[in-house]
Amino acid sequence: MNLKERYKSEIVPALKEKFSYKSVMQVPKLEKIVINMGVSDVKDNSKALDNAMRDLELIAGQKPIVTKAKKSIAAFKIREGMNLGCKVTLRADKMYDFATKFFNVALPRVRDFKGVNPNSFDGRGNYSMGVSEQLIFPEIEYDKIDKVRGMDIIFVTTAKTDEEAKALLEMLGLPFATK
Repeated sequence: MNLKERYKSEIVPALKEKFSYKSVMQVPKLEKIVINMGVSDVKDNSKALDNAMRDLELIAGQKPIVTKAKKSIAAFKIREGMNLGCKVTLRADKMYDFATKFFNVALPRVRDFKGVNPNSFDGRGNYSMGVSEQLIFPEIEYDKIDKVRGMDIIFVTTAKTDEEAKALLEMLGLPFATK
């Protein structure tokens, strides 16, 4: 049974009971997953962005878009409109496929993994976390990468509070660290 079916059959009734919702439409759901990869060495190495986009496409199964600088920052030698990284937004089936792979395959491959930080919610029911290297994903071959890069992964939910979002992500399979 995949994650989407499990959400509909097990998680929705459990959340409805836990938070005593009157309607199924009140139950929070995973709206999208955004994966963002900043490429700091793009100004020195023009191939770096291409390599990062290739890695991100392998991980997400979807072509990423290039992110550009919104304004110039002289201290970082960044000009407005300069390519800085790439991101991909996953929705529907691709989102659930990525979440399953991330929770069950990638996270257990992190060295000394004790769970993700339970305090990384934004106050509106969204969860953000960083991954320090792309090598934890099985699609990435060690010999074919030019540099170890990290990424930000944001889980956007329809939950109104962090408590509801945490319960949803926990039931989906995100392993939170215990204190």
